[in-house]
Amino acid sequence: MKILGLIGGISWVSTTDYYKLINQGINSKLGELNFSECIIYSLNYQEIKNNNDRNDWDATFQTILHACKQLRNSGASAILLCANTMHHIVDRLEQALDIPIIHIADATALEIEKAGLKKVGLLGTKFTMELDFFKSRLLKKGIETIIPDGEDRVFLHQNIFEELGRGIFKEESKKRYLKIIDKLLANGAEGIILGCTEIPMLLPPNEVPAPAFDTTLIHANAAINFQLS
Repeated sequence: MKILGLIGGISWVSTTDYYKLINQGINSKLGELNFSECIIYSLNYQEIKNNNDRNDWDATFQTILHACKQLRNSGASAILLCANTMHHIVDRLEQALDIPIIHIADATALEIEKAGLKKVGLLGTKFTMELDFFKSRLLKKGIETIIPDGEDRVFLHQNIFEELGRGIFKEESKKRYLKIIDKLLANGAEGIILGCTEIPMLLPPNEVPAPAFDTTLIHANAAINFQLS
C-alpha cells in the first residue's frame, strides 16, 4: 500500500471525514484489519484564513509547501489537500514537488462525466466559485460551470467560515443553500457540485433535488484508488 500524505485542518471538521472515509474505503476493499497508511499534517485554519483575507496566496503557498515537504520526507507517496480552496495553488505546488497531488477537481470532473452531465452549478468559498482553478479542470472535460449570484456567493463564503468550518450546522442555513440550488437549476444546471468539503455535512447529497457531487467523498475515493494502485 502506498503511503498517503493528508494536509488537513482546513478545516479540521472536514479532515475528520477524510480520515474516516479513506480508512473505511480501504477496509471495504481489503477486509480484515486493513486500513489506510497515511500521515496527517493539520494546519491552523486561522493563519490560512488571514492570508486569504489579505489575498496573500504567496504566504499560503509557502505554508502548504512546507507541509507537503514534511509529508514527503516522512514517506508520503502523494499529497491530498483536504480542502477545495487550497487547490488554487496546486500548479505551483506541483512544480516544487517530486510527488503527485491528487486533484479534487479532476476527480470530480470524472464523476460528472460518468453521469453524462454537461452543465453544473458550483457551491463553495468565493475563491472556489470565482477563480478558475476548479472550473478550468471541468472545462477540459467539456463541462460548463455556473455559480450563484453575488449576494448568494457572499452568503456561502461567510457561512462556510463562520459556521461550517467551526462545526456549526443550522437548519436555516440549509434552507438558504437549497434556495440557491433552486436558482442554479432554474438557470440550466443539471447537477450541483458541493464544492466545499464541509457542505455535505450540512446538506447531504441525497437531499439535493438534482444529481449532487460530494467532493469530499469523490476526493477520498480517488485517494483510495491511488493507495491501492
